Amino acid sequence: MFVKAAEAAEILPGGMKAVTLNGREVVLCNYGGAFYAVERACGHAKARLERGALTGWVLTCPLHFAQFDIRSGEALSGPAPKAPASKHPDPADPALKTASLKTWPVKTENGFIFIDLP
Repeated sequence: MFVKAAEAAEILPGGMKAVTLNGREVVLCNYGGAFYAVERACGHAKARLERGALTGWVLTCPLHFAQFDIRSGEALSGPAPKAPASKHPDPADPALKTASLKTWPVKTENGFIFIDLP
């Protein structure tokens, strides 16, 4: 069922807005006039993603810089390692992993953004 989430004019291209709908925290993202909806918390340390940066369709977490594709929710890169004790951090280190984000279908009608939430 599609739920009204925001006015499209509230989110400029390259912008984001956090909303809570039906108990779910969602970030609305505007990439080139197309809107996407992803879960609000980073899959690594639960940082609020609307405080991050949206560059094209890549959303970067503000806390540890993990990156996500807003079109699919796919985790593109894990969090940045802390200053390494050695020159080469172990890429298998669980601290450098993040989960992909949940996404929801979005549509716009009459200047409003709607998200399909179950």
